Amino acid sequence: MAIWQWGLLLLGCVWALQSLGVWLQMRHYSDVFKGITSKYQDGYVGAGNFRGRFGKGTIVLLVVTPDLVVQRLLIMTGRSVFAKFRRYENYEGTSLDQLRSNPAVLGEGEAGVAEAVKRAVAQVDRARLEPKGSGLAGLKPVGE
Repeated sequence: MAIWQWGLLLLGCVWALQSLGVWLQMRHYSDVFKGITSKYQDGYVGAGNFRGRFGKGTIVLLVVTPDLVVQRLLIMTGRSVFAKFRRYENYEGTSLDQLRSNPAVLGEGEAGVAEAVKRAVAQVDRARLEPKGSGLAGLKPVGE
């Protein structure tokens, strides 16, 4: 085989590994999201993200009660598909207004975390304005 054929074969293998990693990360995200929606029966859920150009990317899942108290705060930050959600228990039980007024306290030097929290809070605010059915509100299923 010529060297360019080996290069194409290597490129195909790397692309396949990347595709597998993305699939595993999406499966992890959907499993965590399904766990949240099955555990909490009322309130609002917001998801925020921040894409780092060359730095870390961030995804935030925020569950809020109807009284606007944070029930669950999960943050996934990383550069690879091996990043996992971490629970921030010290913010659970605080009001949404406290989190809204100072989202940078979560980031502590990472602008991506603060931006992702802002986006999750904004999504919760939009969900509060919509008519609510039973269960969690905030994210719509794909079919709707």
